[in-house]
Amino acid sequence: MAIRILQRYREVMAEFPTSNLPPMMSGHWLMKRNQAAHERTWTDATAALDWMVKHFLDNPPMQREDGRQAYASLDTRREYVLDVLPVGVDVSWVYYNRPGNIVSLNLVCCPNRHHPDLTCPLA
Repeated sequence: MAIRILQRYREVMAEFPTSNLPPMMSGHWLMKRNQAAHERTWTDATAALDWMVKHFLDNPPMQREDGRQAYASLDTRREYVLDVLPVGVDVSWVYYNRPGNIVSLNLVCCPNRHHPDLTCPLA
């Protein structure tokens, strides 16, 4: 049984960089070489934040029936991104939008503070 598990692990690891399977850890997006693109790569935290805010505003979060805020405010989110992104910490905004679909916006740092051995796909 242990040998079968090890074999399956090796198969998944070999397939992961080109599969549609999302990573369990945000920094592991750096392993997906076929999904890297220059137009989605920034060297300035503000430019990356602008991309994230645009998609956030295009897909606003759901509103609670009682009128209370369901998620952190956009200002709080912006402040957090500008605080952590420059020091190599990934950012993920995951929430349900108004139609009820899940939205996942992610910024992955390279070099990555939590995965220093992963190289940048566009380096």
